[in-house]
Amino acid sequence: MDKETRKIVGNPALLMIDPQKGIYRSPAKDVEASVDALERVLLAARKAEMPVIFFQEIHRKEMVDYGRELDGTENIHCLEGSEYIDIIDRLQPIDGEHTNIKRRYSCFFGTDLDILLRGLNIQTLIIGGYYTDVCVHYTAVDAHQHDYYIRVVHDGCRGSSDEAHEASLNAITYLQHASKTNSDEMVPLIEAWGSAKKTSL
Repeated sequence: MDKETRKIVGNPALLMIDPQKGIYRSPAKDVEASVDALERVLLAARKAEMPVIFFQEIHRKEMVDYGRELDGTENIHCLEGSEYIDIIDRLQPIDGEHTNIKRRYSCFFGTDLDILLRGLNIQTLIIGGYYTDVCVHYTAVDAHQHDYYIRVVHDGCRGSSDEAHEASLNAITYLQHASKTNSDEMVPLIEAWGSAKKTSL
């Protein structure tokens, strides 16, 4: 089987993984530049009338759903009632966009994401958000194993460290070579997809 090299295959959706205010309190560097990249892709997706799906990691205040998440480096995070779980102001979802809460790293785990994507007839997931080495990585792997094409906007992600960020992007690229992309590449591709969609109507 030939490897798929097209950046958008079939119908795409933009998956915004945990673009929450807590990223500003994290060790991630140059967060504002990544938010700029996410905003550019988000605005292009909206103009093209592409489905947009937001996720937030939120844990109950009783702390009954962390599972093993606190066994490693991470401390208590994304706790219900905290201001840091809110989506970054300029990335807020608008009417018609899908919003979801998750209790684990992967957007597929314990959620109806796969049902939603199949209902929307989606084949390609354009992915950005935080952390690269945690929620983005786990979601990309699960998307790959569910047979979606994954396209990770590298400049629209940040990791818990620069090393972890790069290692996870390399690991995702190992799964799908065409997954590697950035906002400068994706924005015109999204615009072209939107134009072609309107022409075909």
